[in-house]
Amino acid sequence: MWKMKNLSGSVILITGGTGSFGNRVARYLLKQKPAQIRIYSRDEKKQWEMQRIFPQFRYIVGDVRDPNRLAEAINGVDYVFHAAALKQVPACENYPYEAAKTNIIGSQNVCEAAKYNRVKCLVALSTDKAVKPVNAMGISKAMLEKIVCSQNQFDHQTTFCCVRYGNVMGSRGSVIPLFRDQIRQGAPLTLTVPEMTRFLMTLDQSVDLVLHAMTHARGGEIFVRKAPACTVQALAEAMRLKYSPRGARHPIKVVGIRPGEKLHEVLVNEYEMQRMTEQPSYYAIHPEYRVPQKLTPKPLGQEYTSANTQRLERTEEIQAMLDAMGETEFYL
Repeated sequence: MWKMKNLSGSVILITGGTGSFGNRVARYLLKQKPAQIRIYSRDEKKQWEMQRIFPQFRYIVGDVRDPNRLAEAINGVDYVFHAAALKQVPACENYPYEAAKTNIIGSQNVCEAAKYNRVKCLVALSTDKAVKPVNAMGISKAMLEKIVCSQNQFDHQTTFCCVRYGNVMGSRGSVIPLFRDQIRQGAPLTLTVPEMTRFLMTLDQSVDLVLHAMTHARGGEIFVRKAPACTVQALAEAMRLKYSPRGARHPIKVVGIRPGEKLHEVLVNEYEMQRMTEQPSYYAIHPEYRVPQKLTPKPLGQEYTSANTQRLERTEEIQAMLDAMGETEFYL
């Protein structure tokens, strides 16, 4: 069991803080008695909605594309959680340069502001789509990882690291809120490919991963939390039995794979497997410039994917994960 870093009296800033992760991590951080939590985002409506629940936070309207505004917002901050991103695959496919401006240039701006203000630690949120990327969102997130993890090649006071997620249950734009909405409307559950697999990680587990990274990073690592997975077909069937008045009679419609979408999520590729260390619940991928002597590499060619992780097939197992996820309405 690892012991989390003491955050009492610290000033913490969350970019993209009005999103699913920002809401959940801010709720947790309150228990640590920080001096201040700053929510940095460009959507004043979401800030207003969040402020009704968390009036004690400081809300800053700004964009990660604006380096001057960022430097101002990060002044006096101890820890930064960088969650701001364009993350919808179809939108990034249609407007790849917008994805680059937020996910790549914006991330560079956040790193520069963190260094300038001597932040103690910055943790950036990445995605499985950054591994062997096939779409604009994944390419931009792969560059985010390169930008963030390269910072500690040099003698900076700030520790930089990333976390990498698969599917986070209940987060905005993910499949579970979509299925819940379709069930409410009485519409068919739309599957892309029934055999497609996705990791199942709760928002609380995603927060746990960020705190684990912040506590254990030396600089330049990418941290991954192990998680089970299931097919989208099995997920749809479990959800219609759990939430729909029609149960197994609720229709399911196969609509085909979307542009830029992967059949399976990859969280650690075969090259990264050769420079990683493993714990019961985590992988730590170490940067090429600081590889520890004691590694736990896997056989050549092995990856960690939603196709070869623990597979949830029984309806009861998937429904238990849905119970652990909790209600998602706040994050829609």
